[in-house]
Amino acid sequence: MAEHRRKVVPRKVRLRRTVVCGVAGLLVLGGGAAGYAYWKLNGNIKGVDINAQLGTARPPAATDGSFNVLVLGSDSRGGANGNLAGGNTDGTARSDTAMVVHVNQDHTAGQVVSIPRDTLVSRPACTSTAGKAVPAAKGVMFNSAFESGGPACAVKTTEQLTGLRMDHYVEIDFAGFAGLIDAIGGVDVTTTVPIDDKDSGLHLAAGAHHLGGEQALAFVRTRHGVGDGSDLGRIELQKQMVKSILAQTKSLGLTTNPAKLFSVADRLTRSVTTDSDLASVSALTGLAESLKKIGPDELSMVTLPVVTAPADPNRVVPAEPRAAQLWKALEEDQPVPAQVLAEQPANPAQATPSASPKASRAKR
Repeated sequence: MAEHRRKVVPRKVRLRRTVVCGVAGLLVLGGGAAGYAYWKLNGNIKGVDINAQLGTARPPAATDGSFNVLVLGSDSRGGANGNLAGGNTDGTARSDTAMVVHVNQDHTAGQVVSIPRDTLVSRPACTSTAGKAVPAAKGVMFNSAFESGGPACAVKTTEQLTGLRMDHYVEIDFAGFAGLIDAIGGVDVTTTVPIDDKDSGLHLAAGAHHLGGEQALAFVRTRHGVGDGSDLGRIELQKQMVKSILAQTKSLGLTTNPAKLFSVADRLTRSVTTDSDLASVSALTGLAESLKKIGPDELSMVTLPVVTAPADPNRVVPAEPRAAQLWKALEEDQPVPAQVLAEQPANPAQATPSASPKASRAKR
């Protein structure tokens, strides 16, 4: 029998094979981790088929590349939301925060219009998430649309109010917001007046603060401790918070830190409900990619011009013609009108201590 000799493999070849096998193993493991991450994040997202519920009787979508997103903050007390941020816990869910976000055709700038929740509007007839018919109503608070008919009704009411197509819908709840803030490491805010609001539980001395999730939630929820105690003061705090979140997120360098990116993405996807077109990781990633050039300095934030409602001093109505001019500017992908910018209320979190509730109320 011929002697079987073991083939001697040169050392360089053995080393190269080891490296190749190692890289291949890492790719397999990495691909598995990426696949799991995609599956996990995709499963977190809740979607609502707004288009199917509203049909075709809607404002036309823009054809120049610009688009609009309705962003709502829900004050639902279900699940983990029950003990957060104080306030009413009657079991209903309202749109505690409402913002129309317009992204320009080049996706290099954004305009955010906050709609006060106590703005009186004509709510169109719609169908609730459970399939129940919700009749049209005149002179009702804007946030009643979400409470009565859910996301589709909120979108339909917003489209009727603005004349703009809401191309996308994003909703975040209390626990989700607080969790997202914690995931990005908190946010920095500044107030030159002390805030002491027993309802939201927020107690801040004047000055700069780094807020964790629950404090940040209280910050965007508080209103009795700032300005004239109305929803308009709270909106100004929310504007500061949006820019603080953008600044903090940009500083994290998420693209070079996969573990941190997954943590933030997990928190975000667990806390949002979107329209069905956005209800996937790939769609949300595509949206984020299209918005990457927009930072705090490229974001213009205003409140819908309003005046006190003639029949109710605790409610407001759109101030015409400025409100119509604002929506028209967004429709034409133009900057916010100068008059609207000039009449914006002062941010109570950055106001001078001499600002009085009476003065703030007069600005409404």
